[in-house]
Amino acid sequence: MQFQQLQYFVAVAETRHFTRAADLVHVAQPSLSQQIKALERELGADLFLRARGNISLTDAGEALLPLARRILADADTARHEVLELVQLRRGRVRLGATPSLCTGLLPDVLRAFHDRYPGVRLLIEEGGSHDLVRELARGALDLALVVLPLPTPSPALTTVELLREDLVVVSSPDAPRPGRGRRTVRIADLEGERLVMFRHGYDLRELTVAACRAEGFEPDFAVEGGEMDAVLGFVRAGLGVAVVPRMVAARSGRGLRVTPLARPGLHRTIALAHRSDVAPPRAARELQRMLLER
Repeated sequence: MQFQQLQYFVAVAETRHFTRAADLVHVAQPSLSQQIKALERELGADLFLRARGNISLTDAGEALLPLARRILADADTARHEVLELVQLRRGRVRLGATPSLCTGLLPDVLRAFHDRYPGVRLLIEEGGSHDLVRELARGALDLALVVLPLPTPSPALTTVELLREDLVVVSSPDAPRPGRGRRTVRIADLEGERLVMFRHGYDLRELTVAACRAEGFEPDFAVEGGEMDAVLGFVRAGLGVAVVPRMVAARSGRGLRVTPLARPGLHRTIALAHRSDVAPPRAARELQRMLLER
């Protein structure tokens, strides 16, 4: 049974005339008649009672008609669904990102993407780079924004460097300025400062702790274990200082003093990652393009 045969059958059933049905589906009448006969042979039953000037459905034709209409309607729906996806009128993107990137980098890019493709759903998962790499590998994400180098490099992932971001020190305006009031702070100046520290597994935690140890001291934690919003809130409350990305500090509004780190400072490299063995969906590729061109 062919899809085209069902189209011809429905056309004849609705017009009750072979010539008019052929005109309706833009095919020669002999070709339409041949396809109807082939369909009847395939089904082992006549579909029409053919009398001069009078075409009517047999019992088999009556049984087939609603099914054929449903098949044709489903095919038409499928065609429109695929067309909408191709034209990015619908679809979804599953994007993973570290919490700091959700706060700093993503809002503007996602707003631009949503304005251009309002029918595409954006599903965002926050996590550390280690967790995001695992989710990518098992197919739960289309794309992920991760911090390089990856905790466990994987040949199954493709990464493209997106940006290199400076880190800064944030403190409460009501507290003494870190670094004895200087306009920039050295990592060594954080010795003796009470730090508000992120939870274990957070990329910024490992980076900050490693930098302090490289200067020969263990950081002193006033509070630890928070996500980005909690860390910024604790700093505003005067519990201590924190090392955060410059973009996050710039978007955090009032209640924070921002002090740059003296050269060479601290930086982190952000990359966009996806699986090497599976091409991201069309909508994800478009978001990828917008992130790379930002």
